[in-house]
Amino acid sequence: MKTVERETARKLRAQGRSVKELARLLKVSPSSISLWVRDIELTEDQQEELRRRGNIAATASIAARGVVRRRQFQDEGRSAARERNLLHVAGCMLFWAEGSRERNKVDFVNSDPAMVSFFLRFLRTCFDVPDSKMRITCNLFADHAERQRKIEEFWLNVTGLPRVCLRKSTVNRYSKYSKKRRRNKLPYGTCRITVYDTRIVQGIYGAIQEYADFDREEWLM
Repeated sequence: MKTVERETARKLRAQGRSVKELARLLKVSPSSISLWVRDIELTEDQQEELRRRGNIAATASIAARGVVRRRQFQDEGRSAARERNLLHVAGCMLFWAEGSRERNKVDFVNSDPAMVSFFLRFLRTCFDVPDSKMRITCNLFADHAERQRKIEEFWLNVTGLPRVCLRKSTVNRYSKYSKKRRRNKLPYGTCRITVYDTRIVQGIYGAIQEYADFDREEWLM
């Protein structure tokens, strides 16, 4: 019987330590710790604190695994960049300039139909993204409201996507002053293309870093 370890375990358990923590601290098996402290009842506050710490540890573990996975996807992107495919180069650079910096999705917004069409060709050709994974959102201004349906059809024709890919359009309201400035500008608003795929967006991030010869750790986080 490890008397010293047993008494230490009981004392620390009464202070609210977890069985795993005691096993690690005293270098004793969890089963032995459980046997030694099974008659010690923790207060509700102590139990809640253990649950909280357990949740924090679990969250940290999940987050760490996510970083490892995203780094693997970036490495895949770096490898693809070394092939120097011109469409891949152009698409990645376009996303670097015009895309958002989301961690788990591709999000690209622009008002230029040719640019939107090109970016979709990049996704379809370089990543085999099917239409079913594409989401399109029209961003409109107040003076577009009467033409909303027509504008949505315009972007669907530009992208070649079915209406099922269309999400609810957003309408930006503005003051009379800004309305005067906005009139006749961006006649079709802007179009947002979204693809929910961590592998693709992190692959693009990895390729951008490979092409431009830099490292940006925050794109993993």
